[in-house]
Parts: sequence; C-alpha cells; structure tokens
Amino acid sequence: MHSKPLFPPPPFLKAVLCLPVFLLSAGAEAASLIGGSAAVNNGDATESWFLSQNATLDVNNAQTLGIDADASTVNVNAGSSTQAITGSNGSTVNVNGANVSGSGFAGIQLVSSQGNINNSNINGDVFGISAVRFSTGLDGSIVNVTGNSTVTGAAAGAFASSHSVLNISDSKLEGTASTGYGLWLQSATAVANNSTIVGGQNGVFIELDVTGIAPATLNLENTTVQGRAGSAIVVDFNNEGAATATLNLTNTNLLAGNGTLLEVKGGATTAMTVNGSTLTGDIVTESGSTTHLTLQNNSVLTGRLENVAGATINGSSQWVLVDNSQVENLVLNGGSVRFGADDAFYQLDVASLSGQGRFIMGTDFATGRTDVLNVTGTASGTHELLIASSGSEPAAGQPITVVTTGGGDAQFTLFNDVVDQGAYSYSLAKSGNDWILDPDTRVISPGTRSVMALFNTPLPTWYGELTSLRTRMGELRMNPGQSGAWGRTYGNKYQVANDSGLAYRQTQQGFTLGADAALAMGDGQWLVGVMGGHSTSDLNLDAGSSGDVDSYYLGTYATWLDASSGYYADAVLKVNRFRNKAKASLSDGGRAKGDYDNSGVGGSVEFGRHIKLDDGYFIEPFTKWSAVVIQGKNFSLDNGLQAEGDRARSLLGEVGLTAGRNFKVNNDIELQPYVRVSGAYEFAKNNEVKVNDHVFNNDLSGSRAGLGAGIAASMSEKLQLHADYEYNDGKNFRQPAGLTLGLRYAF
Repeated sequence: MHSKPLFPPPPFLKAVLCLPVFLLSAGAEAASLIGGSAAVNNGDATESWFLSQNATLDVNNAQTLGIDADASTVNVNAGSSTQAITGSNGSTVNVNGANVSGSGFAGIQLVSSQGNINNSNINGDVFGISAVRFSTGLDGSIVNVTGNSTVTGAAAGAFASSHSVLNISDSKLEGTASTGYGLWLQSATAVANNSTIVGGQNGVFIELDVTGIAPATLNLENTTVQGRAGSAIVVDFNNEGAATATLNLTNTNLLAGNGTLLEVKGGATTAMTVNGSTLTGDIVTESGSTTHLTLQNNSVLTGRLENVAGATINGSSQWVLVDNSQVENLVLNGGSVRFGADDAFYQLDVASLSGQGRFIMGTDFATGRTDVLNVTGTASGTHELLIASSGSEPAAGQPITVVTTGGGDAQFTLFNDVVDQGAYSYSLAKSGNDWILDPDTRVISPGTRSVMALFNTPLPTWYGELTSLRTRMGELRMNPGQSGAWGRTYGNKYQVANDSGLAYRQTQQGFTLGADAALAMGDGQWLVGVMGGHSTSDLNLDAGSSGDVDSYYLGTYATWLDASSGYYADAVLKVNRFRNKAKASLSDGGRAKGDYDNSGVGGSVEFGRHIKLDDGYFIEPFTKWSAVVIQGKNFSLDNGLQAEGDRARSLLGEVGLTAGRNFKVNNDIELQPYVRVSGAYEFAKNNEVKVNDHVFNNDLSGSRAGLGAGIAASMSEKLQLHADYEYNDGKNFRQPAGLTLGLRYAF
C-alpha cells in the first residue's frame, strides 16, 4: 500500500487536498484496464479510465473523462481532449497535440511518475501540472513540457515537490489567479528554456518541502519570468529549515509588478547567478535570510540591493544603483558599479571590498553633493573611479570625499588620472583611510584647453593665408608690368604652447585666388588687385580633444616695383569670417562640443630692395609689419563650460634677407632658386580668455627665427610657377613646416 502523495500545504488549498487523488465525473461510466492495452478512437464512448499493472491506454483523436494510471502508460495523441489525468507509482503520461482540462485539482497530476507534454494545452482548477512524490519516498516526478505548450492553473501553472524535476522548453506556464504563481517549487528543480512563466502575483515561488527538505534549483535560459502584481521570483522558507535555492539565469528577463526581481525571506539562503542578462528591479533580502548574487558575461542589473550578503561582479558586467544600497561583501572581478544618473547621488554601504573593478560615480563640485562608496570594514584590491565630468565650476577650495574605508590596502585611482570640473581637472588623493578629490592638484581641463586653442587659432590661420609677397605671388620681376591672375595652394603645421597651459598642434590647408591690373604711375610699376580664398585648420590637443576652423577671406592689395632701383613695397588688407568648432575629450570618456562664428580684419605692409649682383646672383633685404584684430565672442560647450574671449590682437614685425640666383635653362625658361632667413617679434601680450570666470592669457608674444627656401620659374612670357618652403621657431610658437605651390598667368 502506497503512502499519500505529497501536496502543497498552503491553507487556501486544504479543502482541495482532502479530495481523492483523482475525481471521476459524477455518474460517468468508468472503464478498468488491468494489464494489456486499449485504444479510444474517434467516435468511441466518452468515459473515465482506471489503469493498473503496466496497462497502456491510447487516446487517438478522441475524448475521455478522467484517467487514473497506476504503474501504467497513458498516450493522449493529436486531436484528443481529456479531463484530469493522474499518474502514480512510476506511470508515464504522454500528451502530444492534445487538450487536458481538469476540474477540482490539476490538469495532470503525477506522483512519482513521468510526464511528457508536447504542443498541448493543459489546464487545471488549481494547478495545470502537479509533479510530486509519495510522502515517505524519495522518488519524485519528472515532467517535460515542450513544443509550444501552454500550462495554466489558478494557483500555479506548474507545481513540483522535492526530488521532482520540471523541464520546460518553448512553452508557457501561467498562474491565472490574482494570487497565483507561474511556477511553484517545493525543494524541486526546474529548467526553462525559450519559455514564459507568468503569475498573477509572483512569477516563481520557491519554498521548502517540509517532509523532504532538499535544495531547490531554478535554471532559466532565454526565458521571461513575470509577476504581474508582485515579485518576479520569491524564495520563502518560512523558517522551516535550512537549505539553499540556486538560481541560474542566462539571457533571461525578469519583470515585477512591485519592482522586486528577487525577494528572499523566511530564513532562506539563495544564490543567484546572472549570465548575459539585462535586468531592471530590486533584490531584497529580509533580515535572517541570505542572498549571494553573481553577475557575469556582460550582465547588467539596474536596481537596489537591500541586505545582500555577497555580490560578485565579473568580467564586463555592471550593477547600476537607483537608490542607496547595502551589500555585506562586494567582490569585483573586472566588473563595475554605476551610481545611477549623473544628477542623482547615492551611497553604497559595503562591509568588505575586494578584487579589481570600476566605480562609475558623479560629483557636483558646486554644491558638494557626491556619490559615496562607504566601506565600513576592510577594503583590498585595486579599483578605478570614473567620475562624471562637468563644465560647472566647483566651490572654491573644498575637497570632496568619494570613498571612505575602515582600513585595508586597497588602491583607488581615477580613470584618465583626473576628473574634469569646470575650468580645471582634479586628481584623487588619499586622506587617512579615505580618498578625496583634491583642489590643490588642479590643472587646466581639456574643455578649457579647447576653448583657449579655438580663440587663438585665427591668428596663425590669418598669417598662413597671407605670407610675404614672394611666397604669395612668386617673382613678379620675371614678367614686369603685366596684369595677371594667380593662385596658390598651401599647407602649414603649427605648434603652440604658452605659460597659461595652452598647447596644441594646428594643421592648415587652403588656397588663394587673385587677379590684378598693372598701372604705370610715377617712377615704378603698380599692381592693384583683389584676392579671395578658403582654409581649413584642424587642431589636435592630445587625449582625443580636437577642433577645426573654417576660414573664408577676401582682400585687396597694392604692389609697387621700381625696376631701376630694385625697391618694392606691398600692402595687403584682408577680411576673414571664421567658423570655429571645439570637441573636448573629457576625463570620463565623454565629449563636450561647442561652436561659434566670428570675424577678423588685418593688414600688412612689406618693404624691401632687390639688389643684383654678378653672375645673376641677388640679395633682397626686407621688412614686413602686420597687424590683425579678431572679434571676441562668448560661447559655451554642451557640458556647461562658459567661455568669453576678448578681441585677439597681433602686431608682428619681421626683418629678413633673401638670397638667390637667376639663370636661364633655355630661351623660354628662367629659374630663380633662393633661400631666406628672417627674425620676427610678436608684440601683442594680452589676449584674455575667461572660462567660468577664470582668466587666462593667450600670450604668444616673443621672438622667432625663420628659414626658408624656394624656387620661381618663368615657363614662358605669360606663365610663371613657384614653390616655397619655410620653417619658424620661437618662444611660444613653432612652425615645423609651411609649403606653398603657386602659379601666375600674365595677360
């Protein structure tokens, strides 16, 4: 004689549990099959069946009432429908492409038996499927639910007691009552793949089987678990014994009506491992219970951890806080903890910290509000703090504590070594057992460097577009007194650095087109012309910060040449429109952008004398004076950094000497190679830039020395080509290379 089957004990089910193992419909005919086999086919009488002693019943596209199998086999085949099926004592129930609807308790109830459900609909008043054991035995039931099956019951879609196993694949379990569970486990094992588990209250409920306490295991892969009104998963041992519930989630989604993904209470111990999943919700552990959480394989959990005993974050996984949280032991093995949004500030309390990982935090320097990692015990390992940058200015001179510890040898560093706040960047310093952002370590921030470079760039840009007469138009003496049109293309490299912290590299490319008319006046020949062009400058400020300036310009010039004396003069007036863009790479890996337009005007006057020597040699001393004013402008980067630039001014004086030789290749072609040395001095010292009310000076004043070489070639009476290379080096300004290629065609 067998012991009673083990049923779930909640009070609201007691009335149901007093019923027999299966219920036959009142007044229905019952067929008994002892050993042997039988088949119910389409059109046969609808009746109940009792099977025993290894009997086999096939239901083929037919209908039956309840079926009770003892140590027997039931095959419900495609197109069939039955009432409740009970299998006990090693029975096997196979349902394929059929419908089972049980009134009273369960659609399919298995006691120490096996069920295989494929592409079928199973429904019960209480449970869709119940998989249990006899109360005095250790042989549980095994159920395989596959092939797009649907299993529903008011209390739970499926229920399993200890030593029983549920395997669900490509199917759905649902507890339809408002207090129902999609899956109910008592010290049982369930494996779900590509499936959906939904409960009116909780998605999965796990408790102890008090008559056979054993570990509970839940493995979910590519599965969604939803508690419509309550938690996604609840583990409640009701203080009835000690065991562990092990949860393994892979590419799984948890949905909770109350926002709690996992609720652990009643003295339960739970270990949850999350693989490759993105979860949003809280994990809450009642006092007296224990939860261990592991995130791995690119998992992300966004939610609050309350009273979690241990959290391990591996690889590139991340925990995102949404409120203050508490974890007893936190272990980072390459994982990270993000303290929510940049404008929300939380505290994470940890009793012990170990491993190696990253904390992504936010700090408001202006108000002193900050995220805080509070390690009340010992901290060990090496950890990186990635603190959000800001363009807002901090409160003056106030250090901000971001990590507190009770001791230990942990080392904390900042991502990119600094954090950008306003006009400056700050470093991390240790203060006792704590770690602070120290205002005494400040250096100019990337945003400030970008702003200063952008305000400064139009000056070398303007000079690169202008250059000297020879570089601009070639050797005019080869085609004297002729009107013409000309063009030049050029490229320049600049390196700028000064005591204010400004440092950048500029690469300029552009072209100029011009045309002039020859006028005979006085003792010499005059050329009066107009020109226009465009250049693009790319700025490199290191660490990924950059900028670019598009310059459009128009100008007019007048050039006087006296053939007899060799004297010459050249005057240029040029107007520019600049389009400026800055892109600053910030300490937290983000980027700040800003742009503005402004204008500039300037002019130059060059005097010199061409002195002929023997054998075609010549020397040409010259002096050149240039002045330019660039419009000031206010603008901001999109991280909140405010910039105000005064007018940028330049007054550059230069003296130099060109030496070369003219010689003819044949009757048509004449060449003139030359070299040039020069010295220049920038007189403008105060080009003020204000960043968040901090004043900086774009000072490029000082002396420079230059070297150059080139060649002019008269290819015919009308066509002249020229090329020029120059190098300049000075206190705050260096030009490693400047190259011009040009031509002039005389009319």
